[in-house]
Amino acid sequence: MASKRANATASTRLRQDYMRIKKDPVPYIIGAEPLPSNILEWHYVIKGPENSLYEGGYYHGKLVFPKDFPFKPPKIMMMTPNGRFKTHTRLCLSISDFHPDTWNPAWSVSTILTGLLSFMLEKAPTLGSIETTDYQKKQFALNSLEYNLKDKTFTELFPDICKEIKELLDNQRDQNDPNEGTANNGEFLLPNDLNSENDNFVNGSTFANICVFVGFAVFALVVNYVIKAVTSEDEL
Repeated sequence: MASKRANATASTRLRQDYMRIKKDPVPYIIGAEPLPSNILEWHYVIKGPENSLYEGGYYHGKLVFPKDFPFKPPKIMMMTPNGRFKTHTRLCLSISDFHPDTWNPAWSVSTILTGLLSFMLEKAPTLGSIETTDYQKKQFALNSLEYNLKDKTFTELFPDICKEIKELLDNQRDQNDPNEGTANNGEFLLPNDLNSENDNFVNGSTFANICVFVGFAVFALVVNYVIKAVTSEDEL
């Protein structure tokens, strides 16, 4: 019975949080929806803030609440590759289940998502965070649009956001080359792939420079031979 009471309490509280976040949305949190079949699992969408490394990106993640919420904190995960956090991995934050000792039952879903966004914009390491370059984070932001459209849960929970993303992609294709900002024909570009692409570029440039150098050397030898031949004829 205790478990059922706790589950009912969690459901009631999460419904209240849902109404609150719909009435008063959190900046840059453009989506927050529980699964229709399980109110304890929420999915969220963060839109990368302007003038940040995540600008233009759409980041999908999920919150998994315990049955005794709000007395215990949720698991927090990011699903969309982003360059800041590992995907499909529990994040160690003061508002997550890694730190029940710092959890405050008064914190709502809005509080959790606000804290997550704040930590995403920082560079402090934690369990579940990763190190990537600024360039890689911008590439992740570009690729996040098409990546999310391949996620079934994302498309089912956030049809309006999917429509928005498709319109953005159409505008990008009209203005730029269809493959610009993506790699491997639209496949997601991971950090190792980025390094490989850069290495290939450097290797290709080096090879081209060697070819130019050899060409100049051959040209110089030919010119020198012609000058010597002309000089020999004049002496004769």
